[in-house]
Amino acid sequence: MDGLELASACREYADNKKAEDFVVLDVREVSSITDYFVIASGTSAPHVRAIWNEIVDGLKQDHQLTPPPPEGSLHNTWVVIDYFDVIVHVMNCETREKYDLEGLWNDAVVIEPEVMSGS
Repeated sequence: MDGLELASACREYADNKKAEDFVVLDVREVSSITDYFVIASGTSAPHVRAIWNEIVDGLKQDHQLTPPPPEGSLHNTWVVIDYFDVIVHVMNCETREKYDLEGLWNDAVVIEPEVMSGS
């Protein structure tokens, strides 16, 4: 599974739990730490937890991928899941607005959903 396929799978699992404002950033040209950032919002701490659990459990069950323990899961305002080629950020809306990762990484290419699905 390449990075784009992994990012697409993360998007699908997050969508299963009704994640909001999902975006995938191709950071290969602007970062040496990963290839893609996947960013999604949840409406509450339980919603954020449900989204990241769905991503982790789905990738483990369907693709045998197990990341290190997520960072930031204690309060479920911003959880980071590191799959090396893809780093997933699941945040509540207030945290996402405050830290504005899309603005911080504004040189990255936004991958549109139709590109991810191969349409």
